[in-house]
Amino acid sequence: MTKSVVLADPRGFCAGVDRAILTVQTILKAAEASGKRTREDGLPPVYVRRQIVHNKHVVEDLAAQGAVFVQELAEIPDAAAEAGIPIVFSAHGVSPAVKAEAAARGMHVVDATCPLVSKVHREVLRFVKEGYEIIYIGHKGHDEAVGVVEESPEHVHLIEHASDVDSLDFQPDTKLVLLTQTTLSVDETAGTITALKARFPWLEMPPNSDICYATSNRQAAVKLVAEQADCVVIVGSANSSNSVRLMEVAQEGLNARYASKTAVGAAGRAHRVDDASELDPAWFEGVESVGISSGASVPDELVSGVVAALQELGYQDVSTIETIKENMHFVLPAELRK
Repeated sequence: MTKSVVLADPRGFCAGVDRAILTVQTILKAAEASGKRTREDGLPPVYVRRQIVHNKHVVEDLAAQGAVFVQELAEIPDAAAEAGIPIVFSAHGVSPAVKAEAAARGMHVVDATCPLVSKVHREVLRFVKEGYEIIYIGHKGHDEAVGVVEESPEHVHLIEHASDVDSLDFQPDTKLVLLTQTTLSVDETAGTITALKARFPWLEMPPNSDICYATSNRQAAVKLVAEQADCVVIVGSANSSNSVRLMEVAQEGLNARYASKTAVGAAGRAHRVDDASELDPAWFEGVESVGISSGASVPDELVSGVVAALQELGYQDVSTIETIKENMHFVLPAELRK
C-alpha cells in the first residue's frame, strides 16, 4: 500500500494575519534597535490586547520576544501610556468602548485589525445611519463578533445558525440588511441565508460578501483534498474560528465521499491539531492518504512538522492540490508607516 499526503494550497497565513504579526514584530525590532528591548522601568516594549491572532504558537513566540499579552486594557499600567509604549489591538478588531478607554487613558494605540474586519465595522455604521436593522451571522463571544455587534448593539442582531432565524421578529416595513463574520463556513452561511430570505424576503445583502477571500479559498481547497484523502488533518488552534470551520468543511467532504461505502479503519474522519505532537497514530489505521490544510493564523512550519510526523508513519509521497494563487497584501497600520 502506497501511503501519501495531500496538501491543500492555499493554506496558512492570510494577508490580515501576516499584517497583524508583522505589526508586533516591527515594534519589537524597533525597540531592540533603539536599546529598549529591556527597559529600565521594567515595562515591556509592547502590549497586545488579546491574542494578536488565534494561534497559541504565534502568541508564545511573540511573548518570548518580549510582547506582553493582556485580556483587557485595565491590566496595562498607567505608566505604559505615560511612557508611550505601543498598545496593539488584535487582528479581530475591538469595540468602540475599548477604543474610547484607550483614548481616555492616553494610550499609544497601534490598530492591527484586519482591513476586511474593519470593512464590516464601517458597514454597520453606514447601514445604521441609513436606518437599517442589521442581521449579523457570527459566533457569540468570538472577538470579531463582539467588536462588530458593539458598534451598535441596539441595531445589530446576532444569530449563529439557521435554527436561530425564528427568534427574529421584524415587520415588512423594517429596512433589513445582512452582514457576517469574516471567518464563517461558506456553505453553513448559505443555509442560514436561505432561511433568512424565506422569513424576510425583503432582506438586503451587502454589496460584497463579508466572508473573507482567505476563508473561502481555504475551504474550497480543503473540499478538493477531502475528495482524494481518506482522512484530513487541519492544523490550527481550537479558538480559531476559521480553523474549526475548515475541519467541519473537511468532515462534510469526507462524509460525502464515504456515503456509498463503509470506511476502512479510521478513514472518513477529520481532525484538528495545534501541532504534530497532538497527532494520534490510531487516526491513520487503514488510511492510505491523509489530507492536510491549516487555518489562516497558522505558520507553515507547523504544517511541515505534521508532514514530517506522517512521513515517519510511512506517508512518504507528498503532493499538493492548488486551487488559486493568493497575492493579497495589506500595508502596516498607519501608526507604523509614519
